[in-house]
Amino acid sequence: MLRHPADRFPVILILSLTALDFVMYFMVESVAVLAAYLLAMLIPKGCICAWNHHHQHTLTFVHTLPNRFLELSYGLHTGATTHLWLLHHVFGHHRNFLNQELDESRWRRRDGTRMGTLEYTLTVALTSYYRGFLVGRRYPDKYRTHVIFTLLAAAVVIGLTIAKPVAALMLFILPMITGLLITAWATYDHHAGLDTGDEFNASYNNMNRIFNLLTGNLGYHTAHHHKQGVHWSELPRLHDEIKDQIPNALFRASLWDLLTPAHLQRHA
Repeated sequence: MLRHPADRFPVILILSLTALDFVMYFMVESVAVLAAYLLAMLIPKGCICAWNHHHQHTLTFVHTLPNRFLELSYGLHTGATTHLWLLHHVFGHHRNFLNQELDESRWRRRDGTRMGTLEYTLTVALTSYYRGFLVGRRYPDKYRTHVIFTLLAAAVVIGLTIAKPVAALMLFILPMITGLLITAWATYDHHAGLDTGDEFNASYNNMNRIFNLLTGNLGYHTAHHHKQGVHWSELPRLHDEIKDQIPNALFRASLWDLLTPAHLQRHA
């Protein structure tokens, strides 16, 4: 049973893509077809990273077992297994994003200068499991669950790789690696350069309707940080309540605007 009816369509779509991955794994032998599928799925699976993020904040199902199953699906798409972002992002970044000394997704170097996009992406992606471990020392029960289901996901991928190495590489291993990189890359523009102690001045916002449709309103980022437990479907309402406190400079244009009709680009 879903906690929020709004999750029904995203969950059906994401699990359908998982099923499609397995159909491709068992039915397709052509490396060229698998490679084309890998490229075609880059953007859809990049969007799945946002839904994995939402699930870590507000569990999708009422009961534990379907949540664990959904997290396995997310892990195979994005490389972020059960509770990784709960530890790294929810218990870490959200509590520390105003402090660049502590932030698990920090964009500032030790010397105080700002990282570039590539440096930040590689740093956050490559340290994600280690930083999750560091936070996990304060939450041993959550970290234990993370380890158990990370090992389960690893066992699934190893088994798939032993049986069909090329298909596993194209359909699971590479998407998991690129998923972690996409997740880190996408978060750079949320906060980079905003070194402040004021939560209403600490996040950039993207009001493009198509972007927010595909990412579950992730563009309402100040609202998300203001009340991180609010379900993604309620973020526009929360944004309307606080938007007068957000400086105009923190509403950014988006590459999505180039692909969006003018009347759908902004919804402030």
